[in-house]
Amino acid sequence: MLRFAANLSMMYSEVPFLDRFAAAADDGFEAIEYLFPYAYGVDVVARKLDQAKLTQALFNLPPGHWEAGERGLACLPERKAAFAQSVDLGLRYALATGARRIHVMAGIEAQGQDPAILRKTYVDNLRLLCDRLSEHGITALIEPINRRDMPGYYLTHQQQAHDICAEVDRPNIKVQMDLYHCQIVEGDLARRIERHFSGIGHIQMASVPRRHEPDEGEVNYAFIFDLLERMGYAGFIGCEYRPREGTSAGLGWMRQLTQKTPIPALSDR
Repeated sequence: MLRFAANLSMMYSEVPFLDRFAAAADDGFEAIEYLFPYAYGVDVVARKLDQAKLTQALFNLPPGHWEAGERGLACLPERKAAFAQSVDLGLRYALATGARRIHVMAGIEAQGQDPAILRKTYVDNLRLLCDRLSEHGITALIEPINRRDMPGYYLTHQQQAHDICAEVDRPNIKVQMDLYHCQIVEGDLARRIERHFSGIGHIQMASVPRRHEPDEGEVNYAFIFDLLERMGYAGFIGCEYRPREGTSAGLGWMRQLTQKTPIPALSDR
């Protein structure tokens, strides 16, 4: 049976962030993920997680100055010291919440930067991160992101990500495959899942193009979910989507899947 993690950065926006843990548990989720917990004390986040009896599936390392446009630090040669500090902070939250996976954002590729220097910086920083995390049994994740949503993002394609993992050459690095981003950039989802399955450490999903529940749009998620189940995917699938209306009201797709009945088309609801 597939298992889903509510993404609290996008879901349950009807209530304050710290109330979203309980809301997700009430709707039957056994795990949660989010982008960044750093606006809240580590003890506060850990307590909310424990009270709701949820598993922390994933969160991101600090991304740098988000408001100034930074989207990660890992490939930026001028930000290596800040990246090392972000590892320290992210690790504190991972140990407090029991998270076994941390996503590290690559960063925005500025015009005129030497591709070889970006690549070397990225690989060196990922090795540093993996070595720190390995002491605690934690896996680092890298995620290709489409440049329509995030212009200039360094990491965009699945094969690119798996090649970088091979170059990093650490046992605790995997690819976070977001099916929403992959469909926009490359498509051919089923074959890409099959080709890269052993290197996938986490999966996320949303409808394309509107990034809503998976019961609309151009991706046949009933087919994809069946494929993942047949292949024995044992991790969580992150629900990184923006609900069309209320979060709880939009979870019919998950109830349909749990009951093994067909997911209705949007036009049938």
